[in-house]
Amino acid sequence: MYHILIAPDSFKESLSATDVARYLKTGLQKALPDADISLAPISDGGEGFVEAMVNGTNGYTRRAIVSDALMRPVDAAIGFSPDGETAFIGMAEACGLERLSPEERNPILTSTFGVGQMMKYAAEQNCKKIIIGIGGSATNDGGAGLAQALGVKLLNKDGNELLPGGGNLGQLYRIDTSKTIKNLPEIIVACDVTNPLTGATGASAIYGPQKGATAEMVKQLDSHLKHFAAVIRQQMGIEIEYIPGSGAAGGLGGGLMAFTNARLANGFQTVADAINLEKKIVQANIVITGEGCIDAQTLNGKAPYGVALLARQYGKPVIGVAGTLGKGHNKLTNNGFQLLLSIINRPMTLHEAIAQTAELLEETGFQIGNILKLRAY
Repeated sequence: MYHILIAPDSFKESLSATDVARYLKTGLQKALPDADISLAPISDGGEGFVEAMVNGTNGYTRRAIVSDALMRPVDAAIGFSPDGETAFIGMAEACGLERLSPEERNPILTSTFGVGQMMKYAAEQNCKKIIIGIGGSATNDGGAGLAQALGVKLLNKDGNELLPGGGNLGQLYRIDTSKTIKNLPEIIVACDVTNPLTGATGASAIYGPQKGATAEMVKQLDSHLKHFAAVIRQQMGIEIEYIPGSGAAGGLGGGLMAFTNARLANGFQTVADAINLEKKIVQANIVITGEGCIDAQTLNGKAPYGVALLARQYGKPVIGVAGTLGKGHNKLTNNGFQLLLSIINRPMTLHEAIAQTAELLEETGFQIGNILKLRAY
């Protein structure tokens, strides 16, 4: 009897982790109708974070109208544990890169204001803890927008509130926290990067270009974040510039530390603990994980690698499924994976692959089932 656990991350710009798991299961069941198949969609804090946390804890979801990265109203999901004491927030729900068309992506203008609105909403539900995933951001404002949504006044020399976006942080002159929302619950940040706020490995240099920043904009944004951190240091007595993880999500990691006293935690481990992934792996005899691209970078703390390491502790074989098997993916076969499969089974463009991801996952699940049947002979 096969006891199969399917625990994938999302396929970015295509399907959520939950949908990836469901389509793989459908294919597997065609080949192995009697198999016991469990689903445990995961996330390292980016897209699909809220869905993974709610499904994994048997919680519930509420929705709120908040601002997207360009300050337009958007309907965002906010998750809660069954007892309502823990809220799950995904910054990508409001201010994620996928919310914007390629032409709209401009970190000079984008803001984390909507993330602060979601936190305010969660706090108003009287939860005792907020776990926030900050992957997939379209922003580079150091969490300034979030702070403003929570009542912090970020003022220029004329005493006027800063306008949204990382392009305005250089004007910051005074921080007024007297109107900040009081008694926020405990804040835990699910974060999968260790970049500092500024410099060659900081938020702007490493992640700015994928959010639409030109080389000139990267220099400007980095300079503004450095100024932002200096004012926080001088006026609040809090150091965020060089703290590992402060550069996550365009500096939102640092902003959360400064303005909400948040604690940064490993994104995958935070999700794994919340959904009791270890117990589910123990109960399985085969584990399937995956994400849109599996390559050498997967070893740098990506969620599928976390699944593989956990499964290896219990001697469980792991199959990795990806849209693309990129450069260096063979390194993973010596690091917890027994088999790696691409869902691409015929020549096609990226656009075609994204459009057909559901069908391709189902076909791959069917093929995995057939491979597993061979073990019975």
